Amino acid sequence: MAMRTAALLSLILLAWPAGAAARPPVLVELFTAQGCGSCDDANPYFLKLAERPGVLALTFSVDYWDYLGWTDTFAKPAFAERQRAYVTRLGLREPYTPQVIVNGHEETQGLKNAEVDRLVREAAAAPRNPPDVAFIGPRRVDVGSGRAPRGGADVWLVRYDPREVEVAVKAGDNRGETFVQRNVVRQIDRLGSWTGKPRAFRIPPAEGEGLRMALVVQHPHGGRIVTVAQPRP
Repeated sequence: MAMRTAALLSLILLAWPAGAAARPPVLVELFTAQGCGSCDDANPYFLKLAERPGVLALTFSVDYWDYLGWTDTFAKPAFAERQRAYVTRLGLREPYTPQVIVNGHEETQGLKNAEVDRLVREAAAAPRNPPDVAFIGPRRVDVGSGRAPRGGADVWLVRYDPREVEVAVKAGDNRGETFVQRNVVRQIDRLGSWTGKPRAFRIPPAEGEGLRMALVVQHPHGGRIVTVAQPRP
């Protein structure tokens, strides 16, 4: 009974208008591959971007360059599917690497550091009115009331490795090179849909140790980011 009361109270509190919600970080997604000849050049800048306050920089490894001779150690089909959704939504001809997506609606080449900086600044300054998000223990997250896109928004749970990881590439175009990557995404799960009313979502178990998680509420099919939230340390 006490647990049900606490859950109900949480949803009631989240039902209040979200004007006072904390400003969410800018989500920057780098789509990359260890088998891509130019991708390693984007990593040093991205390592620094991952340390910037007000930014959540995530590395998504894709698998469509594996045929060149090296199988990316972090790639999953779901990550390439996420990039293809952006390609379709943004009207691009095809996916490429390294590619950067900022807050779900702006894209540029991962090697254009100044352009990425500009997009991040613009996204940080843009007006937003996100819903409140509350992590209730390790297995539940609540999204409060707010303005949702027509048809609802997708709610994603992303788990990533916050550490710098080194991968020695032993074949393909980058043979002999060592990739240093950070915030490598290891797991992404769609939790359901959010239609503007308070809703609780169950968090799936982690598929590895030492991973951090982030909740991403997003217009469907690779659309704009509504909000991004993380548990308090």
